Amino acid sequence: MTDRRPDKHDPTSVGEGTWAVHGGNEPDPGTGALRRPLVMANSYLLPPDPSGMDWSNPEGLVYTRTTGANQQALETKLAALEAGEAAIAFATGVAALHAVFFSQLRAGDHVVVSDVTYEAVWRLFTELLPARYGVEATFVDVADLDAVRASLRPTTRLVHVETIANPTTKVADIAALAGIAHERGALLTVDNTFAPPPLYRPLTDGADLVVHSLTKYINGHGDAMGGAVIGSADLVGQVRADALADVGGVISPFNAWLILRGSVTLPLRLARHQANAERVADFLSADPRIAFVAYPGLASHPQNDLAVRQFGGRGFGGMLAFALDGDAHLQNAFVARLRVVTSAVSLGHDESLIVHVAGNGRGGAEHYPEPFQRYGHLRLSVGLEDADDIVADLDAALDEVMPSGRQG
Repeated sequence: MTDRRPDKHDPTSVGEGTWAVHGGNEPDPGTGALRRPLVMANSYLLPPDPSGMDWSNPEGLVYTRTTGANQQALETKLAALEAGEAAIAFATGVAALHAVFFSQLRAGDHVVVSDVTYEAVWRLFTELLPARYGVEATFVDVADLDAVRASLRPTTRLVHVETIANPTTKVADIAALAGIAHERGALLTVDNTFAPPPLYRPLTDGADLVVHSLTKYINGHGDAMGGAVIGSADLVGQVRADALADVGGVISPFNAWLILRGSVTLPLRLARHQANAERVADFLSADPRIAFVAYPGLASHPQNDLAVRQFGGRGFGGMLAFALDGDAHLQNAFVARLRVVTSAVSLGHDESLIVHVAGNGRGGAEHYPEPFQRYGHLRLSVGLEDADDIVADLDAALDEVMPSGRQG
């Protein structure tokens, strides 16, 4: 006999698969429909006497710029998925990142940022926030914990990292970084887009705020844009008050509805993404025509031991980077010959996506590992197709552009 009574409305009483199905969903009281309906309203009915209302109270439905019915449902699911107290949904992942920085930083503050980071974050901290608000940033190799510690100042307010870095797949030690940040009174903010739950939950290892591009794995179908910030009720409340109601960037009802629907299959999809990615990484790493493969699940990855420990056997993500042993023209010719894998940006879709970035890529490429700088890289988001088909597609394209094996 079970020692607990599961309740689909209580995430603490059910497994992650059950919560993925039921979290945020309520039958429609008007029609009895089992799925929460799409509510395309931008305004909601006011009480008879609204004079004492807090117009920006996110608990009440007043105006969709502050919150809407579908947004609330999505936030309920996301908070529990990431083991947080609260969540906010935004129009895009970049809007969510900006919201965190806008709400938590003041003129004269200092931040420590991973030297491998999403290009929008790079520009925010190298151009926009320093020039407009006087925020200073130090970019540091977050795999070097002594360097991170040495980069902190009395004015350091934030340390910002990615669980698995885009595009190099460097893995950040979240527990260690949280300890370093908290020793100096700083917050640790983590972009967890490459390692969504159930793979990993940074809040459980001490992170203060977690950011996702919902556009990617959590939506999973390549048809909706969104972002999210998840953490304690206090910190999320600050982000909501400062960067949502009066700055904007709220997610649309339709996108919130689509992402809530897509998230139902997240645990199932992620397991397939990861199994396929491990298969593809093993294939590429064994082929002499490939110059390098970066995937945390490979023993050759610099942070493989950390990835094994931190992710606890739950996988290593669905993203990898690699390059053929040749110049940019060879990389492009290879991509042009793929018939299953699609050449497009974004990631976490149902279909496999590949994008070629030359060695002089944007925003911090000088900090990429040497092979990335020499060859550029192909960023591959491994999809849900049959693994045999993905591998056969890659192999056939390799045979067409490098029939004689490794170039001299």
